[in-house]
Amino acid sequence: MKELEDRIRQDGQVLPGNVLKVNSFLNHQIDPNLMMNMGKEFADHFKEDHITKIVTVESSGIAPAVMTGFQMQVPVVFARKHKSLTLVDHLYTADVYSYTKQTTNTISIDDRFVNADDRLLIIDDFLANGQAVEGLLKIADQAQATVAGVGIVIEKSFQKGAELIQERGIKLLSLANIASLEDGQVRFVGED
Repeated sequence: MKELEDRIRQDGQVLPGNVLKVNSFLNHQIDPNLMMNMGKEFADHFKEDHITKIVTVESSGIAPAVMTGFQMQVPVVFARKHKSLTLVDHLYTADVYSYTKQTTNTISIDDRFVNADDRLLIIDDFLANGQAVEGLLKIADQAQATVAGVGIVIEKSFQKGAELIQERGIKLLSLANIASLEDGQVRFVGED
């Protein structure tokens, strides 16, 4: 998605350890027009997959997931990372390691919101090593739901996350595919 790639080049910042900071438009301050356009891209790509629900992990996946849900007219369910007084029983859970934060969180979804009749579309902001998606796949397995696809805003193609999804035979769309962050420069897949 050229609009997203242009925005990454303009406002993204490469940090040490292959970290791409995009907090001015994606995961701190949110550009709603860009989010809406990304939601349209995901909705168009997965329109034939009979999606019944979109799932994501709080918090950075929520904005693109909601815009996709709006476009597809399906509910959005987000896995909570933190304990809540209102979310204690009847949960599907999985442990997810965050490379950026160097922590492991137990994510959870109330079992009333995902079930065996669902065809899920997983949406997330980044795909690197695939930990967040793997956690959501574990939750889908517990619910006996079908994962019809995975939509990623920014994929770090030089890491193993996409491979893990493809090995499971799940349809994957990444709106921006980064080949390298070497020397502080973003290089997209397909560029010289």
